[in-house]
Amino acid sequence: MRCAARRWPIAFIALRFDASAPVAEAWSDALLDAGALSVDVSDPLAGTADESPLYGEPGEAVAQRWNWSRVVALFAADFDWRSALREVAQSLAQPVPAHETFPVADQDWVRQTQAQFGPIEIARGLWIVPSWSAVPEPGAISLRLDPGLAFGTGSHPTTRLCLEWLQQTLAGGESVLDYGCGSGILAIAAAKLGAGRVAGVDVDPQAVRASEANARQNGVAAVFVEPDALPPAASDVVVANILANPLILLAPALAHRVVAGGRIALSGILEEQADSVIAAYGRWFTLARWRGDEGWVLLAGKRKQ
Repeated sequence: MRCAARRWPIAFIALRFDASAPVAEAWSDALLDAGALSVDVSDPLAGTADESPLYGEPGEAVAQRWNWSRVVALFAADFDWRSALREVAQSLAQPVPAHETFPVADQDWVRQTQAQFGPIEIARGLWIVPSWSAVPEPGAISLRLDPGLAFGTGSHPTTRLCLEWLQQTLAGGESVLDYGCGSGILAIAAAKLGAGRVAGVDVDPQAVRASEANARQNGVAAVFVEPDALPPAASDVVVANILANPLILLAPALAHRVVAGGRIALSGILEEQADSVIAAYGRWFTLARWRGDEGWVLLAGKRKQ
């Protein structure tokens, strides 16, 4: 018996055009006000050799924009996007841009999302496995983790670097603090790699809740709290995967959290930012580059006696 493939109805219309940097954000805001369900502004050369990645830190303005940006606005299929486009152009004192549209079918978005995430091998014998996938290597250490609202699925270079460092340096029994835990992935990995007391801290209550749920899913004992609720005890190992500027500001606080002779690993740092972070921690740690990946570096070192 043959089953016909399911045909999903056309539910949305995507409007796509390119705009110069000074007005692309204005187009985005105005289209949302005019009824667009969502608007994406991206590099029109993404995926090519001429792609221009942009990086930013919290509290800092992005220093540059793409000279031209691709604007994609999503409308309900029955929405009068043509009138909206004309009205927005008039409000911005801009001509109606050359544009194209394409239909977007309603789909099983859950399955579509799941299809993008499969098992990730971080290092030999260490896997990140979403709940809908089978464990690819029996006997290996598998971290069950689904993509969610909190950062940290193991796919980003900064997270991979931290996981590799933990796998290669934990001897077993150490107390570990994951500062800026996000999804809790580093704390959970430390527990599965044989750490003793494990804790995670994050300023976002949602991240704390996500970490607790992920720890339960993995069957590990770890405590996750917001900074004000973190017990005063120092740890043998502190790992922080945040960003360079927050890490620099946190240097005294993180130094206080590491026992004398203990170890620290810092990630979320671009190669060109490494020297500034090393200098900020020099009073307390002998810190050096441990490894790099796709322009990011992990710094590691020991707490001075």
